[in-house]
Amino acid sequence: MIPNPNEDRRDFFRIHDRIGLEIRSVADEHASPPDDPFGDGHLAPLHDELRRIDQDVRSQLASLAERDRLLANLMKSFNTKVDTLARIMAFEQNPLQPDRWIEATLGEGGVAFPNNDPQFVAGKRLAVRLTLPPELYRPQGTVEIVSVSHDDQGRRWLHTEFRALEDADRQQIARHVMRSQIRQRQRESADNSPTPST
Repeated sequence: MIPNPNEDRRDFFRIHDRIGLEIRSVADEHASPPDDPFGDGHLAPLHDELRRIDQDVRSQLASLAERDRLLANLMKSFNTKVDTLARIMAFEQNPLQPDRWIEATLGEGGVAFPNNDPQFVAGKRLAVRLTLPPELYRPQGTVEIVSVSHDDQGRRWLHTEFRALEDADRQQIARHVMRSQIRQRQRESADNSPTPST
């Protein structure tokens, strides 16, 4: 069971999930986080362009829906299809090794995850990048370890809070949390629905 110490309670919705997690130690705790902690800054312009196009498509779909709801739904389906193909391609490229997919607790305020590195103690800052399935959002930022605890299986958990996070990345996390909660409620509703008699 994931520990939930009092000091880790935040005013955000949180979910228990299996996510991709990459971490890098921030050498100078008081300095700004490095611009490219994960060594793929050359892709940043492409990510920015994709984000801009996605925002344009969303706003145009909203306008189109006011005039032609059927066409707007069709275009939304095409957009979803392209997103799904992109996710399939990303998984085929194996963006993370299996040991990078871990059980974690995630919210807009921070992330808690198991880690046995004794150098990671309360007060230390880390650069983190998350991979959130099935959408494959990849928000990244800087977190500070606020506490360390152990679960009933003896695993050591780091409870962190975001100290630097772009608004777009925070929105990605918020959407992921919201969609995960919706999927969980749908599963619970399906499990609790009466079995039709034969």
